[in-house]
Amino acid sequence: MLYLGCPVWANPKWKNAIYTVDAKATDFLPQYARYFNSAEGNTTFYADPSDDTLKRWQQDTPEHYRFTLKVPQRISHHGGADSLVQLADWLKRMAVLGQKLALVHLQLPARTGPADFGQISTLVEQISQQYRCALEVRHPAFFDKGQYEIQLHKMLQHYKAERVVIDSRALFSVPATTQALIDAQAKKPRVPVHAISFSQTPMLRFIGTDDMAVNRQFYQPWLTKVPQWLDEGKSPFCFFHTPDNHLAPQLCRQFAQDLAYAHSCLAPWPGEQQFSLL
Repeated sequence: MLYLGCPVWANPKWKNAIYTVDAKATDFLPQYARYFNSAEGNTTFYADPSDDTLKRWQQDTPEHYRFTLKVPQRISHHGGADSLVQLADWLKRMAVLGQKLALVHLQLPARTGPADFGQISTLVEQISQQYRCALEVRHPAFFDKGQYEIQLHKMLQHYKAERVVIDSRALFSVPATTQALIDAQAKKPRVPVHAISFSQTPMLRFIGTDDMAVNRQFYQPWLTKVPQWLDEGKSPFCFFHTPDNHLAPQLCRQFAQDLAYAHSCLAPWPGEQQFSLL
């Protein structure tokens, strides 16, 4: 199974594309889930959803849908002495999603490096006791193909956790000529691409541009790697960004078309259905 989606599931700019033109905020997730079977779930990085919201997420998605949710930044980026207690409480609250919560995404800031390895390992261990952990590191030492990266990979293998693969080459291949590109290039990581998987659920974050031809050029290697993972019986989670994510659904769809994979995002979207009626 290929899980394909966008960084978020709620974007008003997607009206008359994957949403109906009259869609309300409460319609976004169920309409998104008609075409995509996962999303990065950035929302939990910034704020804790209420119990009622979590129940609605569970109810608004089909049985095959799978969430990946980010650990809150108050734990991953600003955590103090009680970070493990906070993490335990957060994981307990996410349990309402049941089997639909496929991956817990632990994104760490670039300042978190080898000196913090003990804390990183403890967080991964705690998550892995309940869910599959997908760890995203940005410190340069973890891309050295030497001592620190080897140490990191051994730890992830031990806990059957994943290392999030970041591919931002397309984003940084173009000049920052728009405000969206300026913001994206300032915020997104520029790190080497290490295509690796330690479990059944590899996770890819492809950060592209609004130029679909440029994106196609840079995702070519994934047209080989993703089928390889599928042939190995894995279920890859692949998420596609554009600078302001206005065109993220279109980028996902183009990738599925080029992959020749019969994904639900290839079905007619509301905007296309409306056009065909005219």
